[in-house]
Amino acid sequence: MPSFAELGLPEPVVRALAANGFTEPFPIQAATLPDTIAGRDLLGRGQTGSGKTLAFGLALLARLAAGRAAPRQPRGLVLVPTRELAQQVVDALVPFAKALGLSITSVVGGMSFNRQADELRRGVDLLVATPGRLTDHTNQRTCDLSQVTVTALDEADRMADMGFLPQVRAILNLTPADGQRLLFSATLDGDVGALVRQYLTDPVTRSVASATAQVDTMDHHVLLVHNDAKPRIVTEVAARDGRTILFARTKHGVDRLVKGLRRDGVVAGALHGGKAQNARNRAIADFKEGRTPVLVATDVAARGIHIDDVSLVVHVDPPADPKDYLHRAGRTARAGDSGTVVTLVTAAERRDVERLMRLAGVRATQTEVAPGDAALARITGARQPSGVPVAEPPKPAQNPRGGGRRSRAGGPGGAGRSGQPRRPARSGGGRRRDTAA
Repeated sequence: MPSFAELGLPEPVVRALAANGFTEPFPIQAATLPDTIAGRDLLGRGQTGSGKTLAFGLALLARLAAGRAAPRQPRGLVLVPTRELAQQVVDALVPFAKALGLSITSVVGGMSFNRQADELRRGVDLLVATPGRLTDHTNQRTCDLSQVTVTALDEADRMADMGFLPQVRAILNLTPADGQRLLFSATLDGDVGALVRQYLTDPVTRSVASATAQVDTMDHHVLLVHNDAKPRIVTEVAARDGRTILFARTKHGVDRLVKGLRRDGVVAGALHGGKAQNARNRAIADFKEGRTPVLVATDVAARGIHIDDVSLVVHVDPPADPKDYLHRAGRTARAGDSGTVVTLVTAAERRDVERLMRLAGVRATQTEVAPGDAALARITGARQPSGVPVAEPPKPAQNPRGGGRRSRAGGPGGAGRSGQPRRPARSGGGRRRDTAA
């Protein structure tokens, strides 16, 4: 494996990588960086947790190293499907943008438009955005994309699934036609394929693994449960020792599940699209920092949450789509760590789930379980909850000044609630000395 220096990254970035514990590149980074730094358009495909954030992010920063942005005219652009993923990308790239003296910020929905406009007015080298909010800024002329020399589309298939491609096309039409484009996606067919044909020029394709490949360090289990026993099984699994994500189908299902878990003594938080952005940020921060060991989420969290040491993912409600299964599952066993993925299946769901697993390319062990079973404890670490109700957390105060986050050479990307600088996220993909990303 070549070193980061041998891949052509600027020396300040190489030093920052070493200082942040990244000792050697992951395969997706080694496979893509030489081409992207050279200015080639690129199609990249890698399993979730493979390190693609740094794969495209370091390339963008290297391409932007010379020069500075004019007011309202970013020079680099990353489009992502969700607010959470935008935050993760900014967090992952802050130390390397800082090393080059470049500014980076995000513009996403749910945060102050005016504050974002102020950030853009001061000049932003690399802009990370969701399509809807960036469209608002281009329509209001608070952002001009005519100077964008390199654009990355992360999780393009997810943007297609969410109906964002018309906005994505309109945004790309506002960037120079001869600009460099990088597209990362789990799948490269259908609407994503049409996007590639329209906007990428002679792209090189780099695929580290099949979109349906099973990760060696991830164990998949189907637990066959009876309807009336399912709630108790979920509670015992959630009471385990370790960081756990439970996926439910609807936001009401998430809220109902969290309420029941807290009533039984399990500290759990909720994450879904019906939450205000500051509540979503708080739920992720509490989970990441260990105050809340269980996160209950809809598919809004299946992509965009990059948190170390998630040892168990539970599909409380089986997903309807194999891609959703893979992206939910990808919240564990990231970057070489091990993890377990469990799907709770009732008799009525069994046939659909078996088909889902085939389409996802996953081989899962089937086990029939009941509350208190030794098999349930062996597979998931389930245990009896304390039964002492957990007080509901106070509602976070509304922040009238919320907005995009920014980092320049003089500061590390914004302040947290206490006013202290935020630490860069421990994710994004390169090998670390002390822990996998």
